[in-house]
Amino acid sequence: MDFSWDDLRLFLDVARLGGLSAATATTGLSAATLGRRITALERQLGEPLFARSQTGYRLTPPGEALLARAEDVETAMLSLKRWKEGAIGERVVRVSAGAWTSAFLASHIGALWSVDDRFGLELVTANEKVDIGRRNADLGIRNQRPSEQWLAGRLIGKVAYGLYSGLNLVNGIAAGYFVGIAGDGAQTQSARWMQARHGDRIAVRGNDSMSVRELVAAGAGLSVFPCFVGDSDPRLIRVAPLIAELETDQWLVSHHEERHTPAVRAVADRIGKLMGEHGALFRGERPGH
Repeated sequence: MDFSWDDLRLFLDVARLGGLSAATATTGLSAATLGRRITALERQLGEPLFARSQTGYRLTPPGEALLARAEDVETAMLSLKRWKEGAIGERVVRVSAGAWTSAFLASHIGALWSVDDRFGLELVTANEKVDIGRRNADLGIRNQRPSEQWLAGRLIGKVAYGLYSGLNLVNGIAAGYFVGIAGDGAQTQSARWMQARHGDRIAVRGNDSMSVRELVAAGAGLSVFPCFVGDSDPRLIRVAPLIAELETDQWLVSHHEERHTPAVRAVADRIGKLMGEHGALFRGERPGH
């Protein structure tokens, strides 16, 4: 059975917008013409794609199944269109890092990617190592040299950690309480350090890094942050010397076979330059307060 991309595209508009009238604006066709095209597609498939009512068109189970497959076709057609027009193309460089480093990269996206690049960029945020060997990412920012023989590593800096409070010493901070992290984040080195030394004083927890920062900024207690996070947030203040035992190296990791491809090499060089320019912030040498 041969499908027309034009028919599938009309089906997608009607399915997403919930009816013929709404889809007239995006397709440029009349409701009557759209209705005939959808009916013809249903006859071709031998199944009803929509349950029609006065309130609109609702997908049937066969319609739901076609929607998923039509969206796959749409993705492929958009990729083909970009390639033909010389835009982004099909190559996407995936960069894996922890939550804080991913947020830092996101805030400096202009230094890593531009609309003139012939590739896309995807940030893969994970507390655990993402398997670069299986191509789940092209580049990874890790706190230790890679041990896998198929991976290449480049030392790009160091990361210091400190103890921070909010500017307003209220609530938990005034009482000397700490803010901990629950869930997957509790397995990080800094979370384990705080649990071991101040576990009996942890009164409030968040289940992700960002919520812990908001809690500390609001006065719920003290917590440990990388200096590039704490020193760049005007709501936080470092209240003790750097925690020497938490300092880590920062490695940029890539696959031996992929690291010399133009897109991966370009992103790797830009990340290395960005981290170098902000090295003092990462090392805790630029306290914000």
